Amino acid sequence: MNKFLIVGIGNVGKEYSGTRHNIGFEILDYACKEFDKPFLTEKLGNVVKFKLKGKSLVLLKPSTFVNLSGKSVRYWLNKENIPLENLLVISDDLNLDFGTIRIRTKGSDGGHNGLKNIQEILNTTNYNRLRFGIGGNFAKGRQSDFVLSKWSKEEKSQLITLKPTLRQIIEYYIYSGINATMNKFNSK
Repeated sequence: MNKFLIVGIGNVGKEYSGTRHNIGFEILDYACKEFDKPFLTEKLGNVVKFKLKGKSLVLLKPSTFVNLSGKSVRYWLNKENIPLENLLVISDDLNLDFGTIRIRTKGSDGGHNGLKNIQEILNTTNYNRLRFGIGGNFAKGRQSDFVLSKWSKEEKSQLITLKPTLRQIIEYYIYSGINATMNKFNSK
């Protein structure tokens, strides 16, 4: 099938813009700017649908907040009749150093409540995910404050250089498949 659902996990609202937990939204916003496609507010999310070189893409920023992302993901998979193997979920990851990228086809939620909810709603841990490392530089018991805090000036600067690669990963996944994408980008 030539139809894909690319989901960026994040929280809606200006107060969450530019926070570590919203890296999924940031990556999709950057990709849409590059593709010159605007998001539209639809049921359970902000969505953009378009074709790119023969492939149909649905990019989704769930409006259900991070911890309830599964409801939106399931709705759009069903609405657009997209098979699970054509789903890619983009999220932050506290367990990876800042800027580290990990692409996987299955696995645990790694303590990420959004991924946990997606796994519960879809009833599987077998779906494609791109995890972006935000580091774990926070005091014990301050995880929530850390993921909801803004990027540092240095991190913002590094993100500017990383975003083209993250957009490239999305395109590569669509045209070359998940295994080739893991082989090419997980080593970086």
